[in-house]
Amino acid sequence: MTENTSFRPRRSCLYMPGANPRALDKARDLPADMLILDLEDAVAPESKADARQLVADTIAGKPYGQREIVVRINDLSTDWAEADLAMLAGSDADGVLVPKVTSGAEIEAIDARLDALGASQNLGLWVMIEMPLAILNIQEVAAAGASTRLRGFMFGPNDLAKEMDALPTPGRTEFLTALSMTVMAARAYGLVALDGVFNDFKDDSGLRAECEQGRSMGFDGKTLIHPAQIETTNQVFSPAPEALSRAEAVIAAFALPENQGKGAIQVDGKLTELLHLEQAKKLVAIDQAIKALSQQ
Repeated sequence: MTENTSFRPRRSCLYMPGANPRALDKARDLPADMLILDLEDAVAPESKADARQLVADTIAGKPYGQREIVVRINDLSTDWAEADLAMLAGSDADGVLVPKVTSGAEIEAIDARLDALGASQNLGLWVMIEMPLAILNIQEVAAAGASTRLRGFMFGPNDLAKEMDALPTPGRTEFLTALSMTVMAARAYGLVALDGVFNDFKDDSGLRAECEQGRSMGFDGKTLIHPAQIETTNQVFSPAPEALSRAEAVIAAFALPENQGKGAIQVDGKLTELLHLEQAKKLVAIDQAIKALSQQ
């Protein structure tokens, strides 16, 4: 039951603390494509219930326009997760983000629980890919999207580094296999793949380099921890002007009467096949979706 959401902009996906009313209010004016209201890491145990209610009240007010609103719940093994799911099942949120998922069976169980709670199929399911077992089971996890509301993956480098006992490096050598497997599984099963956070929000050059790395690997966008990271991330994950011009030329060339029914043509002296036409249409659709969102 995975929905085709390929053309919805998800360049910048900003975590916002669910217990902080000022931060949630400030988010109204931030140009992030997705807001992730966090009930897990950003909320102290004694504040979980109050944060849940604050997030519920905030979502009910629909203050964020057309931006995608996802809520990260607490780990399913905790005492808070069931109440988190129940709140979201009756909300206007676009999605629920579940941490520490490691198997396809968990995806199916979460989906069934949301159905039992009366959640709309419009409430998408997102999962954190942040455990070694999630990487080892990544095909199974992705395949569960065929029969559930699973929308995509959000890579979680901090927890994964902890579980691996890894020492993070600027080039993310320690994560390259996990990053590639996450994107590969998402692409194989029609899911969205969002890159993990960059922790040093004052290091814009480091952020840009990591965004460019993630974009080159095939990620749709990046999760963020600070509003200062939005502009750079949006720039990197937006179609480049020269790429758009090329895409428009490819679409126009294949539309010519003399090229109807052809599987390969020349565009500006370059061999261009139907797969390039498909890529061109997707790029233009993404650009149009970005422009539409920015006008909201």
